[in-house]
Amino acid sequence: MTKKECFIKFVETLMDESSFGNWDEEVLKEWSDAFDFWNGLKMTEDSDKPAFTENGKLVLKYIQENKDTYNNLFKAKEIGEGLNISSRTASGAMRKLVTDGYIEKVGTNPTVYSLTQKGAEASFEE
Repeated sequence: MTKKECFIKFVETLMDESSFGNWDEEVLKEWSDAFDFWNGLKMTEDSDKPAFTENGKLVLKYIQENKDTYNNLFKAKEIGEGLNISSRTASGAMRKLVTDGYIEKVGTNPTVYSLTQKGAEASFEE
């Protein structure tokens, strides 16, 4: 279940537990924009978002191309230097890649990342 699906399920549970049926029409009119937004959110497809950010693409391509050079162990600082971006920018992109399963955190102090099978198989061809 995606985070969006979890959120929708959570809010729907809260809505079911409340007594919207007992609200008068005046109150429901005040909240009509919120209900419209809610229904629109539920209808949007997750595919509306791109799979990768631009920085995420850069970082993942860099890791794919240099995994043997670095024994598949990368620090944000090294990636930043290799791509001529800040280590903070690289780190932000890497957090999203970890969340999506393309790389994994394998060490701390310093934080070290490694390419996963999913990341190795990722392609950016359109």
